[in-house]
Amino acid sequence: MANAAIVVQDVQFRWSKETAVLENCSLEVPKGEFWMLLGTNGSGKSTLLRVLAGLLSPQAGQIEVRDPVGFVFQNPDHQLVMPTVGADVAFGLVAEQLSFDQIQQRVEEALRAVNLSHLQRRPIYALSGGQKQRVAIAGAIARHCEVLLLDEPTALLDADSQLSLVAQVRQLVIQRGITALWVTHRLEELDYCDGAFLLEAGRVVDRGEPTRLKQRLMQQVG
Repeated sequence: MANAAIVVQDVQFRWSKETAVLENCSLEVPKGEFWMLLGTNGSGKSTLLRVLAGLLSPQAGQIEVRDPVGFVFQNPDHQLVMPTVGADVAFGLVAEQLSFDQIQQRVEEALRAVNLSHLQRRPIYALSGGQKQRVAIAGAIARHCEVLLLDEPTALLDADSQLSLVAQVRQLVIQRGITALWVTHRLEELDYCDGAFLLEAGRVVDRGEPTRLKQRLMQQVG
């Protein structure tokens, strides 16, 4: 783990004996870099992310992920639980036994990082989809996460919001040293990452420079 924030070695995950989702899956994400997971539906991308987050337990293999870990769901409505922006960002800090002033400082810092300082008192229901995703990311930043896992966070957003969000995560990686792993099927998002993994049938079949992988996938589609 000296130079890696995420290490996956020969991980296997099965829903049943007949249904293998991850099979001898291995990858490493360098610390402080932004990588993406590519693959068709059913290739194991989302399952792998949930295994890394500890939401699922693999049947075999080894996993090492730097703590703390933040997870951003495809649909932010599945994880935003408080009535206002500031309260939701603060929610994850309850277990850290911080003072009120410390919590408020963390919340303000996190909202500045995602350019939402002006919305701290805004009701969650009044936010756009892109703003909700930024609140989810701010919650992870407030907990000083080392690793940020994002499961197709732009799937429900319009084109402008999609690229705005991926650019925001890119800036967080550069400015704060966070390690990010982002699941996507949108090839245009590859322009923002340091590298990418291609999953097929539950294992990594290619990895490396995003432009090369983008060209490979475009050729397959063509």
